[in-house]
Amino acid sequence: MADKIRVGIIGLGRAGWGMHTNEIDRFKEMFEITGCFDVLPERMAKMAERYPGCKSHGSAQELYTATDVDLIAVAIRSPEHVAAAVEALATGKYVLIEKPLALNYAEVLKLKAAAEKHPGKLFCRHNRRLEAAFLHVREIIASGKLGEVFEIKLCRHNYQRRNDWQSLKGCGGGQLNNWGPHLIDHALQFLECPVESVWGDMKLVAASGDAEDHFKAVIRGTNGRIIDVEVSGGVAIPSPVYAVYGKRGTLVAYNEKELKLKYLDVAKCSPPPVATGDTPPMAGGFGSADGLVWIEETVPVAPSSGDTVSDLYKYIYLAIREGQPFPVKNDEAFEVVRVTEMIRKNSKF
Repeated sequence: MADKIRVGIIGLGRAGWGMHTNEIDRFKEMFEITGCFDVLPERMAKMAERYPGCKSHGSAQELYTATDVDLIAVAIRSPEHVAAAVEALATGKYVLIEKPLALNYAEVLKLKAAAEKHPGKLFCRHNRRLEAAFLHVREIIASGKLGEVFEIKLCRHNYQRRNDWQSLKGCGGGQLNNWGPHLIDHALQFLECPVESVWGDMKLVAASGDAEDHFKAVIRGTNGRIIDVEVSGGVAIPSPVYAVYGKRGTLVAYNEKELKLKYLDVAKCSPPPVATGDTPPMAGGFGSADGLVWIEETVPVAPSSGDTVSDLYKYIYLAIREGQPFPVKNDEAFEVVRVTEMIRKNSKF
């Protein structure tokens, strides 16, 4: 195997310490954490205990220019993502930037310009592109079992009185910047065409800060498909995380572990009745289910790739060391921010 990629992490909070390190540890033959920086020295001390070969740096700039670091993982607070990524790219480092990539599309244009100066150096951490349920649902849609898909609903619900920095507008908080990038990215992949229109609404329901903890977006594609996205910290009984409506059937998932399907056995169904303008009989319904034969399945989530949200670093290694395509194209990630901004502008919150 080629040389390990040496990683420097900036920001040792819930993402840097609690996510990036654990994901890197899954691929110890590919990566080594060699540097870090955080504004809290005690957090760097914990890193040194956990990773004896990890050097604590005195500033972000010192980390970016370290000769024993190949890849900078940007895991600081959201408003600082773009500036850190641009500065790290300018030193020639590879950069993995946390979501949200930027707080607005003007920032995205700065990031895009920096990435164009350093081709192949920027990676966007939309790790839920590798979510097993998302991958499996896409496979089922592609199989044609459900027929032509006309609407998909994506939900993540809980009830939570959140009071950390991600509940504050001034810190770039709110659900649109937290869970939003994941599900908007999913929505754009499910759309399978350019965006035609976006409607959005945001509310503050249960959180203690001033940023929205509930948002809803309806994204329509040029193909007529609708993706309904809803994320909330103010819903006590969750809706299904996936609901896919096709002309031949439906898929519903109440969690990310199993998928329920009901779809027509087309080969066994009789032809549809012919519509008529005649006066209907006095008794009877308004249609008939006669001749419909259904197939019902409950299947465990198991995409053919076997990927999970914890596998993103593996693909970073394959991109850097073996030249393989990274599963999240930068332009796709930039489009997530553009659509996010449209949702925000369309909301009265």
